[in-house]
Amino acid sequence: MKPDELDPLRQRLLDIRQDLMNRIAQQRGGAMGRVEAAVAQFGQSEDEHAQNITERDLAFALDEHESAELNAVQAALVRVREGTYGECVDCGQGVALARLQASPEAECCVSCQTRREQGHPH
Repeated sequence: MKPDELDPLRQRLLDIRQDLMNRIAQQRGGAMGRVEAAVAQFGQSEDEHAQNITERDLAFALDEHESAELNAVQAALVRVREGTYGECVDCGQGVALARLQASPEAECCVSCQTRREQGHPH
């Protein structure tokens, strides 16, 4: 991959990583500690309590998704550093530039990604 193609993708990965880290930190830290949260929930109606549980479960699911996304971005940055970014990790062929521009953390070419999604090993 040419430096003029790689540099913008690397910067985009770094920007995505920072954004994800900020969102995860915000979700995990939040503006309210455990004691304040317990006090806030004490005396709530059952409906309010159920809504809070639903919101908490959604936050955990989002956190899990963002953590997985962060891991994919980190792995892409390792491939950049190692000089293998843009090569399919399954078949070794080049990943299309358009695919990397759309999804810079992509580790597979379209054919191998399709195979993975269909449950077929590489």
